[in-house]
Amino acid sequence: MTDTAIRETEHPVDDIFTRRWSPRAFDGSPLAESELLRLFEAARWAPSAFNAQPWRFLYALRGGPDWERFLDLLIPFNRSWAESASALIFVISDRHMRNPDGTPKSESHSHSFDAGAAWVSLALQATNDGLHVHGMTGIEMDKAAKELGVPEGFRIEAAIAVGRIGDPATLPEGLREREGPSGRMPLSQLAFAGNFPA
Repeated sequence: MTDTAIRETEHPVDDIFTRRWSPRAFDGSPLAESELLRLFEAARWAPSAFNAQPWRFLYALRGGPDWERFLDLLIPFNRSWAESASALIFVISDRHMRNPDGTPKSESHSHSFDAGAAWVSLALQATNDGLHVHGMTGIEMDKAAKELGVPEGFRIEAAIAVGRIGDPATLPEGLREREGPSGRMPLSQLAFAGNFPA
C-alpha cells in the first residue's frame, strides 16, 4: 500500500477526509441493504440548489438479480476489479428544474454539481461506517442509459463500487502496485484570492 504520508494536510481538517480513498480491491463480502440505504440517507441531506435534489441512485447488491446486469454496463477494465465489490450504484442527475407535476420547467445549471455533493456525502458516510467506495465514469454510457431505463432529461454521472477492503493481490496485474491512497495537488494550485491566475 502507498505511504500514507502523502495524505498529510496543509491545514487541519477532520481525518474523515484523508481516511476516505478509492480502493479497487474489495473482499466481496455481503452488504446488507440497510447498510446501503444508510449511505443514500446521508446523500439525501446534501445541499441542493433550490432544494431540487436532482440526484437519483440505482443500485444492485452482489448476488442479487441485477448484479451481473450492472457489472455488464462497466467498461471491461472497471469490471475486472469492480466484480469483487459488494454493491454497485449508478448516480443519475436530472438536467431540469421541474414543475410540481414533474414536467420540465427549465434547464438546471447545477444538476451535476448537486449530484456531486450527494456523492461525496455518500462517500464520507461510507468511510464513517468502515466501508469504501470507488467512483468511476468508465461506463458504457449509451448501453447503461437504455438498460437502466434512464428517462430523457436525466444524465448518468458515474458508477460507484461499494464494499470492504480486500487483498490487493486479488487485483489484476498492473493494478496491485497502484492500490493505496493517492496524494493531492498543493492547495496553492487549487485556490486563489481574486482572479484565475494568468
